[in-house]
Amino acid sequence: MTALHDSLLPETVRALHHRAAVAQAEGRAPSLAAAVVRGGRTVWSGGYGALTPAGTPEGPAPESPAPDGAAPGEDTQYRVGSLTKTFTAVLVLRLREEGLIGLDDPLEHHLPGTGVGEVTVAQLLCHGAGLAAETPGPWWERTPGETRPALRDVLGDRPVLHPAGRRFHYSNPGYALLGALVEALREEPWEAVLRREVLEPLGMARTGVRPRAPYAAGWAVHPWADVLLPEPAEDLGIMAPAGQLWSTAADLGRFAAFLMRGDERVLPAGVVAEMREPAAVPARDGWEAGYGLGLLLLRRDGRVLFGHGGSLPGYLATLWISAEDDVAGIVLANATAGPAVGPAAGDLVSIVADREPRIPEPWRPLSTWDPELLELTGPWYWGPVPFAVRLLAGRGLELTALAGMGRTSRFRAEPDATWTGLDGYYLGETLRPVRRSDGTLSHLDLGSFVFTREPYDPAAPVPGGVDRGGWRPLP
Repeated sequence: MTALHDSLLPETVRALHHRAAVAQAEGRAPSLAAAVVRGGRTVWSGGYGALTPAGTPEGPAPESPAPDGAAPGEDTQYRVGSLTKTFTAVLVLRLREEGLIGLDDPLEHHLPGTGVGEVTVAQLLCHGAGLAAETPGPWWERTPGETRPALRDVLGDRPVLHPAGRRFHYSNPGYALLGALVEALREEPWEAVLRREVLEPLGMARTGVRPRAPYAAGWAVHPWADVLLPEPAEDLGIMAPAGQLWSTAADLGRFAAFLMRGDERVLPAGVVAEMREPAAVPARDGWEAGYGLGLLLLRRDGRVLFGHGGSLPGYLATLWISAEDDVAGIVLANATAGPAVGPAAGDLVSIVADREPRIPEPWRPLSTWDPELLELTGPWYWGPVPFAVRLLAGRGLELTALAGMGRTSRFRAEPDATWTGLDGYYLGETLRPVRRSDGTLSHLDLGSFVFTREPYDPAAPVPGGVDRGGWRPLP
C-alpha cells in the first residue's frame, strides 16, 4: 500500500516508491515501511512486502500482530532499537533546561555509586565517556531484562575502556545510565516520564515500550535461502533507554518534525539545534560521520544529515533529516539483517531535496531597526582580510568572511551592548564595539582580534601597530 500526496510531483512519488521497493526486495525484508517528511508533515509514505504473524513449531504466537499477508502501513509498529537513544537524550536535555543538571556535571553528582561517576552527562550523551560498547553478560538484546536488575549488571567489572573525553566510543550501557539519571531526578520510571514529557505532547500515540497491533513480527532471514526464523522480542529492562521503543513511520514523522523545528512543550528550537552540533567525531581529520547530543551526524551527497539508526533482533530502523532542505526520510523493516535501511532513508531525502528544492521564505524588510545597530553593518577588515557585518532580525548580527576560508558566525545581542557568538569559530565569544572619546565608532574587538573599517587602519589600535610608511608598491 502506498499513500500518494498532492504536495509532491508524480515523478518524485514514483522515484520514492521505486527506491523503497528496491530496499525491500533486494534486502529480502519480510516487510518494509517508509515515509518522507517535508515542511513539518508527512508528504509520502509506502508499505512493501507482507506482515506475517509470528509463530513457532508449537503453534502461532498468542497475539496475531497483524492480518496475515497485509501490507504494512504508516501506522504499523516496528521496533526502532537505538532510535530510542534520541528520545532519552531529549529527556536529559529537558532536565538541563529546568536547571536540574548541567551537561558538564559529573554523573556522580546526581547518580552516585555507579563506579563511573566522574564521566560527565555530556560525555554520556555523545558517547565520549569511554564506556564499554556492550554489557558484560550474554547478548543483551536477546535475553530477558530481568537478568539485569541493577546498573552494575550492565556495567560489569571493567566498564571504562578509554579515557573520558578523548575519543568517540559508542556505548549502549552509557544510555542505560542516562535513563537511570532521568528516573532518579524525576522519581518515576523512564517509560512514564517519556510518555508524559515527549510522546503525549508530540501526539505519538503509537509509540511505546511494548507492541500494540498492528505491528510487524520480527524475523531473521536465512542468508542463503528464502526462509524465516522468528526472533524473540525481549523486554530490555534497565537497558530500555538504549533501545526499547516500538514506533511507526507516522509517529517518527512527528518526531522528525520536532527535531527540525523544536516544540516549546518539549524543547525549543535552539536546544534541538544544539543536539545536532558535533560533540564527538570519530574521524581525526575533518569528519564524515559524528555524534551530537543523542543524534548521529553524517555528511552525504553534499548534505549534513542528522538522526539515528536502530537495530534489534528482527528489526532495523533509520531516520535521517536534512535541516537545510527541511526533509526527513524514514525506513523501518522487520529483519535482523539484510535491508540497507540507512542508505535507503538517506536516498529518500536526496530524491525529494534534489527533485523539488526547498522554496525559500519570501524576503521581507525588518519592521523595526535601531540606527546604532545599522552603524555596525558593512565592511570590516581583520588586517587585510575583508569581512561584512549584516543586521539580522531580533537585534542579531552576522559576521561573514568575504574571501577565502575566513570565519563566519552569528551573534546575539546582550544587555550590555555586546554580542555573544552563536555558532562557528566565535561560538561563545564576545563581540564588543569600541568607540572613540567623541562617540564615533572606532573598531570591533572580537576575542582580542581588532576589526577596522580600513585594512590595517592606522587610526585604530591594531596590535603591533601599523607601519608609518603605510601601503607601498614592491621595491
